[in-house]
Amino acid sequence: MPQQNVCDSHNWLAVSSRINMHTPMLLLALGVGVLAGYGSVVFRYAIDAVQVVFYQNSTDFLTFYNTLPWYAIVLPPTIGGAVVGFLTSKGAPEAKGHGVPEVMEAIALRDGVIRKRVAVVKIAASAICIGSGGSVGREGPIVQIGSGIGSTIGQFLKVNRTNQRTLVGCGAAAGIAATFNAPIAGILFALEILLGDFGFAAFSPVVLSSVTATAISRYYFGDFPAFISPVYKIGSLWELGLFPILGVLSALMAVLFVVTLYKMEDLADLIPIPPILKAALGGLCIGGILLLFPEIMGVGYGAINLSLMDKMAWGTMLILAFLKIFATSLTISSGGSGGIFAPSLFIGAMIGGAFGFAVHYVFPAVIPSPGIFALVAMGGLVAGTTYAPITAILIIFELTSNYHIILPLMLTCIISTFLASAISPGSIYTMKLLRRGVDLRGGMEQNILKKYKVKDLMHTQPDMLYEGATLKQVFETFQRKNAPYLYLVDKNGELSGIISFRDLRSVLADEYLDNLLIAKDIATTCIQTVRGEDVVLGALHRMAAFSISQLPVVGNDGKLVGTLREQDVLAAYDQSVVGIQLRDSV
Repeated sequence: MPQQNVCDSHNWLAVSSRINMHTPMLLLALGVGVLAGYGSVVFRYAIDAVQVVFYQNSTDFLTFYNTLPWYAIVLPPTIGGAVVGFLTSKGAPEAKGHGVPEVMEAIALRDGVIRKRVAVVKIAASAICIGSGGSVGREGPIVQIGSGIGSTIGQFLKVNRTNQRTLVGCGAAAGIAATFNAPIAGILFALEILLGDFGFAAFSPVVLSSVTATAISRYYFGDFPAFISPVYKIGSLWELGLFPILGVLSALMAVLFVVTLYKMEDLADLIPIPPILKAALGGLCIGGILLLFPEIMGVGYGAINLSLMDKMAWGTMLILAFLKIFATSLTISSGGSGGIFAPSLFIGAMIGGAFGFAVHYVFPAVIPSPGIFALVAMGGLVAGTTYAPITAILIIFELTSNYHIILPLMLTCIISTFLASAISPGSIYTMKLLRRGVDLRGGMEQNILKKYKVKDLMHTQPDMLYEGATLKQVFETFQRKNAPYLYLVDKNGELSGIISFRDLRSVLADEYLDNLLIAKDIATTCIQTVRGEDVVLGALHRMAAFSISQLPVVGNDGKLVGTLREQDVLAAYDQSVVGIQLRDSV
C-alpha cells in the first residue's frame, strides 16, 4: 500500500506539472482571443464608418450605387487611395498590401516579432481602402491585426521563441475566425498556412483563441452563414465527374491571379512617382471601373450571393472573374491595403457560376442548379491561390453550413492545389516572400543560413602559392600546410587556378616533368568562386552542385581574400540551432 501511494503521488505530480506548464500559455491565448476578437469588431465597424463617410450608406454597394452621381463613385476610391498611401508610407510600410506574407516572414525570420504600430496602421489603412471602394478583402488585414496583437503581448511578457510564434498564430486564427464566423477555418489557417505545426503545444492555444474570438464576433454580428448556399444533393456519380474539370479551371484562374498580381506590382514599381500619388491614381482607376461594374467593390459578398442564387448572367460572371483579378491586383500594386482571400472567393464564384451555366445548358436534367459550381469553385480558387486545401474546404463548409457539398468540394480543392502548385513555384502568400529571397519551403535550415554572409564564416588566410612555383615547391607546400587544395595567385595576388593533391600526384612519378612544368601547368583554371557579400546558403548550394568541400573567396578586384569551407558552414549552423533550443527552453 505505501508503495502504491508513492506511485499515485508521483503520477499526480507529473499530471500537475504538465497542467502548470501549459496553463500560462492557455491564459495568454485566451487574452489574445479576446483582444483579436474585439479588434475584428472594431475593424468591421471602421469599414462601415468609412463607407458612411464616403457614400452616406453602410449597406452593400449594389443596393445603392445607382442612386449616386458619377463623381460620387469615382472620387471616394481616389481620395481613399491617397490617404492609405500616406498612412502606409509614413506610418508602417509593412501595412501595405495583403498582410499575410509579412506575418509569415515575421514568424520564419524574426521569431514572430511584429512592430507594435503595425496593427493600428493596418486597421486604419485597410478600413479606408475597403470602405472607400478598394477591390480587396478583410482577411489579410485582420490576420495582420490579430498577429500584431499576439506579437505585442508576447514581446511585453518576454515569452520564449516558440510561444512567441504560437501567440502570433493565435492572433491570426482569432482574426480569421471572428471575421468569417468560421472558428475551424481560423484554426486551420493558422496551423496550415502560418505555423506549419499541428502539435498539441500550438494546437490548444490556437483553438482557444479562435473559439473566444468567434464568440465575441457572434455576440455583435450574430451567428449567420456569410453566403446563401444553393440546395444540392448528388444525384449520380456522373455529376462528380464534372468537378475535377472545375478543379483544373480553378487552378488556372488561381495561377493567373498570382501572376497578374505580381506582374502589376513590378509594373507599379517602375513608375517613379510618390506613393501617395500612386495610390490615388490606382484608386481613380478603380473608381472608373466601378462606374461600369460596381460588383467589384470591396469584399463583393453581394455579387457572390447573386451568383450562388443563379441571378447573374453567365457572360457577366465571366467578365467579372477576370475584371476582379485586374481590380484587386491594381488596388494592391498601387499601394492599397487589403486581403486577397475574399477576392479569391469572388473570382471562384464568378468562374464557377459561368462554368455551371455552361454544363447546365448541356445537361439540364443532370445539373439542376448552376450555383453549386460557383460555391465549389470558391473553395477551388482559395485552395489554388493559398496551397491550403484543408483550410479552403473547411472555410467554404463553415461559410455556407452545407455538408452536401463536401465531396465535390474536396475533389475540386485537391486538384486545384495540385495543379496550381505544379505550375507556380509559390502560393499567393509565399510568392511575395520568394521575390524577397525568403524561401519557407526549405524550413529552418535555409532561414538560418540566410542570416550569414560568406565574409562572416570564411578563413582569411587561404592556402595559396605563386602560380610560377616548381612542382617540388608545390609538393613541399602541400606537406607543410597539410591542405587538400592550394590556390594559385599571379604576381598581382589575383586568383589564377587551383591544385588538388590528386593533380600533383599524377606528375610526381616523372622527374623529367619536374623540370619542365610549373604549378600553373597542372592547375584547374576554371574555378567556382564566391564573394564576401554573397549569402552562405547560395555558396553551400554551389558546393553541393559541383561536389566540392570549399570555395575560394575573391574581392571585387579578383584577388584571393579567403576560403569558405563546408565544415565551417555546418558548424555555424549547429551553433545557431543550439542557440535557438536554449532560447526556447528559457
